[in-house]
Amino acid sequence: MLYLKSYLIALVIFFGIDIIWLGTIAQDLYQKHLGFLLKENFNMTAAVIFYLFFIAGLVFFVINRALYLSSWQYALFAGMFFGFITYATYDMTNLATIKDWPVIITVIDIVWGSILCGATSLFTYLVISHFNL
Repeated sequence: MLYLKSYLIALVIFFGIDIIWLGTIAQDLYQKHLGFLLKENFNMTAAVIFYLFFIAGLVFFVINRALYLSSWQYALFAGMFFGFITYATYDMTNLATIKDWPVIITVIDIVWGSILCGATSLFTYLVISHFNL
């Protein structure tokens, strides 16, 4: 039951933070640097599946371990490391394989992924710990 609670809380937090990023700050940035690659209508099904799978990994590898250890520090720093590795995998692969993939997007995405996953893990940990869920 803890896994399901962690999953649902993390999903809401991750999606909430990421949608603010994607809808405001990053929108113009991605259009400027990746407009030549972007679809006019993104694939909502693929996006939803990404969120569902990604949060499962974050909960499995980071959040539930942080709860077991009773460590907000673990939630924050392991979450940041998870974000760093996963976002770096995506962006470094793109940098290696996609013609004209911008280095600046790689750097920004990796930093963003680290912050997003660290914040999501920490906030999920704090919500569950504070409310004794």
